[in-house]
Amino acid sequence: MKKDITIGEKYSPAMEITDQKEAMDYLEKCIKHTMRYGNTYKEALSIEKQNLGYYAGYYDNETRIRVERLFSCSHPMFGEAIDGTPTSEEAFNIGKVMASKS
Repeated sequence: MKKDITIGEKYSPAMEITDQKEAMDYLEKCIKHTMRYGNTYKEALSIEKQNLGYYAGYYDNETRIRVERLFSCSHPMFGEAIDGTPTSEEAFNIGKVMASKS
């Protein structure tokens, strides 16, 4: 991956993956990219799983479920897609709670 890749360029391809091996290979590429910025492997793995889960939240629930299964991740604020998609009001309230903690 190029150093100055956009979020869309980095995570959109992951939303199309349906094969477990391809997912693991792509995750490794993402991890190596993040490690270029001084993160350890463990830190980069955590960052990438959170980012993949978050990015999948912009897609339909079917895509979210598939991405979460393939990459062993979940949305960092909403949790697992299998638990359902939050309503707009629920998402807003989750955001308020998260903002108050920072």
